[in-house]
Amino acid sequence: MNQVQVDVAILGAGTAGLNARRAAEREGRTALMIDPGPFGTTCARVGCMPSKLLIAAADAVHHASEGDVFGFSAEVEIDGPKVMERVRRERDRFVGFVLESIDEHMEQGRLLQGRGRLVGPHTLRVSDPAGVDIAEVTAKTIVVATGSTPWVPPPYRVLGDLLIDNEGVFELQDIPESVLVVGPGVIGLELGQALTRLGARVRIVGLGGQIGPLHDPKMRDHAHVAFSDELDLHTDMRDVTVERRGDRAWIGFTDPDGTVHEAEYDVVLVAAGRRPNIQNLGLEHAGIEVNRGGRVAYDPMTMQVDDTHVFIAGDVDSDRPLLHEASDEGRIAGANAARFPEVLVHPRRTALGVVFTDPQIATVGEPWNALTCSQNRVGEVSYRNQGRARVMNRNKGHVRIYGEAGTGRLLGAEMIGPAVEHTAHLLAWAIQSGMTVAEALEMPFYHPVVEEGIRTALRDLRQNLRVARKSGVRCDDFGPGE
Repeated sequence: MNQVQVDVAILGAGTAGLNARRAAEREGRTALMIDPGPFGTTCARVGCMPSKLLIAAADAVHHASEGDVFGFSAEVEIDGPKVMERVRRERDRFVGFVLESIDEHMEQGRLLQGRGRLVGPHTLRVSDPAGVDIAEVTAKTIVVATGSTPWVPPPYRVLGDLLIDNEGVFELQDIPESVLVVGPGVIGLELGQALTRLGARVRIVGLGGQIGPLHDPKMRDHAHVAFSDELDLHTDMRDVTVERRGDRAWIGFTDPDGTVHEAEYDVVLVAAGRRPNIQNLGLEHAGIEVNRGGRVAYDPMTMQVDDTHVFIAGDVDSDRPLLHEASDEGRIAGANAARFPEVLVHPRRTALGVVFTDPQIATVGEPWNALTCSQNRVGEVSYRNQGRARVMNRNKGHVRIYGEAGTGRLLGAEMIGPAVEHTAHLLAWAIQSGMTVAEALEMPFYHPVVEEGIRTALRDLRQNLRVARKSGVRCDDFGPGE
């Protein structure tokens, strides 16, 4: 068995792990990544890039179907196998760029392929696919960047091979005739709408009223309105029954109003969240406790786990499962692992998330449920009559922007509407720059552009910030939070 000694051992060679390695080496330390594969990063291989390829095909079909609005007609014939073949071809191209880097890391001795686990505070054993130990690695510090895995709720496990997840959906050879999507979160909404537009009969179901990443109850209501024309969406189902009937999945449930729904599906796509890959890593040997949810206590400003020599980064920490966040966390974890015990606090960027549905959804800054009515105010606008949105026949959605009473400082926003991937960036930059509402309104707004929508919301917020809270006014009418 090979004996290896390094300054920083990194479990995982995805986005977070790769950035941790770079950061550690910039500090002048030796670093080794340990990963069993497959390689290629979650984003490129099974996440953001293949999903956007499927969404792009679906949007192209949808736009052609809107010809009547603009005075023309077009007939579209969907070739499912060709759609999926392009998704995989382009996906493999993106993955190929990452694999070139992985090959270089292996040749340079910066990556060891195998499954690593702690057997002591500073010692890791690495095994091959057969479970045979092939190396023992000793490191001063450790970075855990092992990612996450799709989770299947227990009732659906009886369906066997009728189940697919967001990783398996891109291996479909054709567009299924019928699909049940379990989970109306980011992944479920994106893939569910794409499959709908590509000709599948799709129903999206969930529990507790969740829809996308939205926390604001009013924005959840607006989301239901924005998607109800196109999607068969049920976000609060009760009395769920799941059966396998031959080569079909049968699911029955009840809506809160008592309506019973029963149907069979060719495929059930589970998008009910992911679980951190943190079990069986031997973290107890470093004095770290993993809770029942598969999580550990860590400082998001340093990525240090408790007061130990172990750091964590990426999807495995279950905080912000996004590529740019994994990149930042890897950089912070790697740098602090290299400097340990001199751990530095790294300010985090303003939170920013985008859902590539149509209309798009975006969240920026402080979430609604972290704000209080007494200290904050809301400004809002509907896209129903917004000029550029109507021109493009994209006049669906709503925006709510949150500001701090007294200072007028911008805090956050939840958004549904056309091209909010761009307006969300503008708000994120404004929030991170410490802008007030008044300062944001001094920025230029061209006409006609969709950005004028957030200007209207900012004007509404400015007015609400000027008004003292009146007795008898409901909190949820005047401001966020409870």
